[in-house]
Amino acid sequence: MDGVTVQQCGAHMPPRAPLARPIQELKQPYRDSAAPSLSDRPKALRWRLLTFIPAILTTLGVIAALSNWFVMDGLSLLEGAILLLIVITFFWIALSLSTATLGVLSMFFWRKRSGQDGSDGALDVALLVPIYNEEPVDVFGNAAAMMSALAKRGSRHRFALFILSDTRDEETALAECQAFAVLRDDLLPGTEVYYRRRADNVDAKLGNLAEWTEHWGGAYEAMLVLDADSLMSGSAIIALADALADDANAGLIQSFPTLYGAESLFGRVQQFSNRVYGAALAEGLAKWTDREGNYWGHNAIMRTAAFASCAGLPKLKPRLRKRGDERLILSHDFVEAGLLRRAGWSVRFLPQVEGSYEEVPPTLIDYVLRDRRWCHGNLQHLSLIDSRGFHAVSRFHLLNGAMGYLMSPAWFLLMVVWALVGNGESQNVVQYFSGYNPQVNWPQISGGNSFAILIFMYAMLLAPKFLSALAISQTGMKIRDLGGPLQFVASVSLEIALSIAYAPVLMVQQTLAIIRIAIGRKERWKPQNRKGGHYSWSEMAKFHAVETVTGTLLLLGMFMGVVTLWLLPIGLSLASAIGLSALSGVNLKARRWSARQLGTPEANNAPPIIRQSRRFRRQLENMLGANQLAAAE
Repeated sequence: MDGVTVQQCGAHMPPRAPLARPIQELKQPYRDSAAPSLSDRPKALRWRLLTFIPAILTTLGVIAALSNWFVMDGLSLLEGAILLLIVITFFWIALSLSTATLGVLSMFFWRKRSGQDGSDGALDVALLVPIYNEEPVDVFGNAAAMMSALAKRGSRHRFALFILSDTRDEETALAECQAFAVLRDDLLPGTEVYYRRRADNVDAKLGNLAEWTEHWGGAYEAMLVLDADSLMSGSAIIALADALADDANAGLIQSFPTLYGAESLFGRVQQFSNRVYGAALAEGLAKWTDREGNYWGHNAIMRTAAFASCAGLPKLKPRLRKRGDERLILSHDFVEAGLLRRAGWSVRFLPQVEGSYEEVPPTLIDYVLRDRRWCHGNLQHLSLIDSRGFHAVSRFHLLNGAMGYLMSPAWFLLMVVWALVGNGESQNVVQYFSGYNPQVNWPQISGGNSFAILIFMYAMLLAPKFLSALAISQTGMKIRDLGGPLQFVASVSLEIALSIAYAPVLMVQQTLAIIRIAIGRKERWKPQNRKGGHYSWSEMAKFHAVETVTGTLLLLGMFMGVVTLWLLPIGLSLASAIGLSALSGVNLKARRWSARQLGTPEANNAPPIIRQSRRFRRQLENMLGANQLAAAE
């Protein structure tokens, strides 16, 4: 181990097994001759109608109510624009509630119980971990835990693990080589573990996985794609492999990753929300998407030959210019799922597979920096919705991903209009500051109706959380692992309060992200700061300048009486963005009383795979440190 170099460990791979990966043409339909014949199932249509019709009817009801509340002398252009913005934003809120409701009902009445007939087929499964300038101890510690868990559990399937490095930093690359040597020789001797570092990280993660598929994919019937921070129990990995082996129609099966490892306030908010509220949404989503599910880029298993044959992504050509650089498809996972379904393979979502984990950005700024990259990729999907041969549900996944970000500028515009409208015709911002009353029919909504709108909007936003919390017994979680009944209620209340506080800040940041994309700013592929950045007050002030100024102006307008007081919660949140950002990084584990807040089973009673991962990380760190010390002497 003392003499390990980057060059020596960079080629520790099995014999090559090439697999053709043709690049797909998005303007032409494609069907894989090896794929089964799939058609929409009647029960899937029923679940979709049960989900979408209530959302559509609720949105129409809101439009009717608001139309009646506006001025009675006809619908002005401004009022029409406001109604359009409300339609854009409210439908997705209503759809989220419908999905959560379907999920809760499914958990109580329609959930499939375990125990499929299955087949006796055994798969050769490759676990792929693409990494880019990550912390080697964490990556290889997780790898050791997963392979050790598989070895202890035993399975009809055969597993091999590949660490696929795109690391550019030479010091980190050397540490990866040393960690791999320890993993192979000391922690997992005799286990199939491999490591490869590319000389050139062309096309980033997409190119990394493509290269493996083309050169080694032919030896493995299935590939389970993991992220650098992914962790899966042996039972979860085997469950996905069993599901793929037992379903000849399946091209990809996605698990529902649970967030874990959060110690900061903001990380715990995300972790608690994912664990407690995510189950119902995931269950409902799995129900109505049926065999037209989605792919989130990790913690999912796919049929290697199907992926190679059907999901080779082209680069995008600029549509508005005859010349220009071709662009890489950034959020490639959604598109790959659509291509697999287009070719005739089913894409399934199995949220009931327990033991699938990933980590979470620890601070507000770290979350926003990651979110900018996702925003760029998801907005890119708008240009792919018209791809030939895509299933309607696959197109909806692309639209839904983009709308998750486009809702923020829509909400921001609604906030600006509401602020400018003030108290209507007699008192608005324009008239107050200029003395000029333009010939505009300002929307006039009474105080009582304004309150009703506010309460209704908050009720729709919070209803999925309350429904999910009430159905907690159906998720398999024990209340004691959430801190007990009183602590659970306190954690739900705290999560809701903090989510309301952070939502306006995220709204502005996502709006800024879209503006950055519109003016041509590129978000580079950078490793996620998983340990959390330590930001000075000046850095936070610069980062949150727009929110702070916007919130201050709102509060000033309220003080002068020209901005409605119903925007007070938003104004306070935005004006306090710097303080909220600082609060987001507070370590809850530093004190006993705070460590209980927003606790989940993974935090309060960590399952074996998480404990094993921590143990392997410590062991690996100690062994690497001892070897480095010996080499220095």
